[in-house]
Amino acid sequence: MKIYHNPRCGKSRQTLALIEEAGIEPEVIEYLKTPPTAEELDAILKKLKLEPQELMRKGEAIYKELKLAERELSRDEAIAVMLEHPKLIERPIVVQGRKAVLGRPPENVKELL
Repeated sequence: MKIYHNPRCGKSRQTLALIEEAGIEPEVIEYLKTPPTAEELDAILKKLKLEPQELMRKGEAIYKELKLAERELSRDEAIAVMLEHPKLIERPIVVQGRKAVLGRPPENVKELL
């Protein structure tokens, strides 16, 4: 199990705690320090059954600065923007095999436990 984690985020910490309480030691990836590759993010999006724009944090300043709400981006372009600005990636994301969930709310992770 992997968790794409931001230790400064309460939801991310709560999700990690739920995983650890279940006796699982996940691979913790601090995605702001170590963003996924384009291929990894594409695979995660497919597991989540989301388009890149659906995984973007629309409240982030960079989202507004880049005027992303007003732009039509291809899938590859949207993924590239998210990797260039990893703060845009919603968190936490938990991946287990062929499945992934967004830890918003943290209880979503129970599907994978």
